[in-house]
Amino acid sequence: MTDLHLWIAILALAGVTVLTRGVFLLPRREPRLPGWLASGLRHAPLAALMAVVVPEVLRGSASAAVAPGWHDPRWLAVAVSVAWFCWRRGVTGPVVVGTVTLLLLRGLGMAG
Repeated sequence: MTDLHLWIAILALAGVTVLTRGVFLLPRREPRLPGWLASGLRHAPLAALMAVVVPEVLRGSASAAVAPGWHDPRWLAVAVSVAWFCWRRGVTGPVVVGTVTLLLLRGLGMAG
């Protein structure tokens, strides 16, 4: 591959990236989404978060294999997050509280 081919490939990839990501900036007014799509997109961030958090919690750790359950700081962080969600009914709060709980428990020397 010559330098010319390399630069053509780089410029083509940059053009495709700008075109596919910038197409939403072109309309003069906001496009109307069907109700079912708007409803589904409202739940997308929470679904993505669950896809990352749930496998990590259920996977366990080496110390959880010896003493399963509440000895794993992930389960305590989940319990605190669920309690916060039941109390305040938000999405951001449980994420922050669960993360802080997990970091504090690990900082205190709890394995996990």
